Amino acid sequence: MGLIILLGAFGIGVVIGLPVAFAMGIAAASAMWYDGFGLLMTFQRATSGITVGSLMAIPFFVFAGELMLHGGIAARLVKLAQAIVGHFKGGLAMVNVFSSMLFGGISGSAVADISALGSILVPVMKERGYRPDFAVNVTVTSSIAGIVIPPSHNMIIYVVAAGSGLSVSKMFLAGVLPGILMCICIAIAAYILSIKHNYPAEPFPGWTTVRRTAFDAIPGFFTAVIIVGGTLSGVFTVTESGAFGAIYALLLTKFYYRTLSWDSFILAVTGTVRTTSMVMILIAFASSFAWLLAIYQVPDLLSNALITISDNPIIILLMINVILLLLGMIMDMAALILICTPIFLPIAKGLGMDPAQFGIMMLINLGLGLCTPPVGTCLFVGCAVGKIKIEQALKSIWPFYVAILGALILVTYVPAVSLWLPSVLGN
Repeated sequence: MGLIILLGAFGIGVVIGLPVAFAMGIAAASAMWYDGFGLLMTFQRATSGITVGSLMAIPFFVFAGELMLHGGIAARLVKLAQAIVGHFKGGLAMVNVFSSMLFGGISGSAVADISALGSILVPVMKERGYRPDFAVNVTVTSSIAGIVIPPSHNMIIYVVAAGSGLSVSKMFLAGVLPGILMCICIAIAAYILSIKHNYPAEPFPGWTTVRRTAFDAIPGFFTAVIIVGGTLSGVFTVTESGAFGAIYALLLTKFYYRTLSWDSFILAVTGTVRTTSMVMILIAFASSFAWLLAIYQVPDLLSNALITISDNPIIILLMINVILLLLGMIMDMAALILICTPIFLPIAKGLGMDPAQFGIMMLINLGLGLCTPPVGTCLFVGCAVGKIKIEQALKSIWPFYVAILGALILVTYVPAVSLWLPSVLGN
């Protein structure tokens, strides 16, 4: 009965429009009250969920990304991408994907990627004769590279949810090749569509321009180098790396590029506080919710149900992917990481899958959910930036879905895609 109350209260909360975090908190409190745990237990489990040292890195990661967003780094990355890949057929689409790969590795945020790059590239693509829905779809789907390419605060959330035995540094390394692979798949889809619709190629600006734009953009890359390199080398903890990365981003945009105004700084701080608050509240109540799922033995029940359908590892992983895809369409990504990791990770480990590989599979899967209705945050933001209706974007987005699903299948069934780099570098 407690499980029915937990899931029922949560479902009702979501349907009536409560924020997911509060729906989980109310559901957890209701179930604990029914089972006699006491309402205080809800908040004890919630506070224990956010008293994890590595979570302190999240506000620093977010702050560094906000500074990059408001400090003019995105425009420099677009210029570099345009100099390198703009001369291909459908050059601005290639620029869009390549810029997302570069900026995603710095900001770690899909929404920041769309806000920064979309506002620059989508209007230009429309002026150059690209269909508005194509411009928006390229921007939306390539933005999720920021979730997979390190540094990513969603990776930290997954590491916390996965428990001991998995390091942030291993997750960072595991995400590099899958993130690049996903961008390549999206770029191939964009290239094929560009040939079909005869989109233009930009003139090659020459190697002098390439070198100049590269030197201008390289200082921005060092934000990611400091965060990722400091973590991987062991010189800094993940929290210290995030702090130094944020300090570097502040000094870079204020004193080197001189593009960070006081108003932009206020926007960066406000965005950081808002995002961090939402993430922490979500983690807190999701911890109570996930604890109750474990108490009610939901992981064991679901594992037995999947094995009843099939004992073939390929089929079981396919079913897990389908479940995650469906859940990703209706729920927030961070909440799903915290809820689904304790449920599905033991099943995946029982099939011989490494936790880092499963984590990357989950991130790509849920990242796709950000591009799908009805709760596709990236899709909504992209359509707002491109000033088109969601229905218009959905009519032509399917080739990019296929591209991401191709990368997801490779990550799911080819362990080397995510585990080769960590094994080579000893993580």
